[in-house]
Amino acid sequence: MQQFKALQVSEDSEGKYSAIVVERNVDELPEGDTLIQVNYSSLNFKDAMSFSGNKAVTRQYPHTPGIDAAGTIISSTDAGLNAGDEVLVTGYDLGMNTSGGFGQIIRVPAEWVVKLPSGLSQKESMILGTAGFTAALCVEKLLNNGVEPSQGKVVVTGASGGVGMIAVALLSKLGFDVAASTGKQAAHDTLSKLGAAEIVDRNALGEENKRPMLKEDWAAAVDVVGGDTLSNVIKSLRYGGSVAACGLVQSANFSATVLPFILRGVNLLGVDSVLLPIETKRALWDKLGSEWKLDQLEDICSDIGFGELDASLAQLLSGGANGRFVLNLNS
Repeated sequence: MQQFKALQVSEDSEGKYSAIVVERNVDELPEGDTLIQVNYSSLNFKDAMSFSGNKAVTRQYPHTPGIDAAGTIISSTDAGLNAGDEVLVTGYDLGMNTSGGFGQIIRVPAEWVVKLPSGLSQKESMILGTAGFTAALCVEKLLNNGVEPSQGKVVVTGASGGVGMIAVALLSKLGFDVAASTGKQAAHDTLSKLGAAEIVDRNALGEENKRPMLKEDWAAAVDVVGGDTLSNVIKSLRYGGSVAACGLVQSANFSATVLPFILRGVNLLGVDSVLLPIETKRALWDKLGSEWKLDQLEDICSDIGFGELDASLAQLLSGGANGRFVLNLNS
């Protein structure tokens, strides 16, 4: 019986949660047609929520989090997947209620699996992970809605997080003039190296402003924050501008009037990275491994092993993380 190492989060009789690294058996994994040896995973806010016992993410414990995984096929009944193929899995139910990438082996449906693009290593795909893929979705939505570099500055909120940093780097690579909004002084140098032409203090965008419209500052935006920040971004978009919204770090709620939409024709674009059709995922991952390949990925990455998982997830949950944590499951 094949065994593997995994982080397991458990709930005790008093509703308290704890996590330890355990040896698990493959036959304990959920049903699925594809068995994968996981070499790398990455840490996301949703993982930190599952780790802390958030039932909105994970309903039942014990559980192994990890919404991202990269590795090699052990076996699959799908004709398109062969033993030894390098693959990645992000989103769907992985790491939520299906044992995730913080275990050395996962079993998933073949329709969740993306073959690793030739331009990316397994580690690089996990530096990107769900965060980088979400950033790319945001940029793609803006481009599909006609946003061009010549129209003016694009602001990225929550820029010191994984989504924000990769959005800054990708927009800069594509020729946009990027303003990065953050409250973390320690992230300024990294954001500048990634291509941010301007750093905006998050308080300038994050405080409540009851005016229905503000000065036209931004041609477009990527918003990871929600709340009053998203409200202020919408109010300060230029005529015809768009904001791609993908997060709720500040709040899931925001207040606005219809005035920016009917007087400036602005667009609020929702972005989901979890339940996309697999062919859409595969096409965008291929782009991230080719014309959208970023050279600075290692600059935003902190490498960790199982021994650093608890502290890194706690740091992520508290909002103290900068950039991306990548878990090497073989260390």
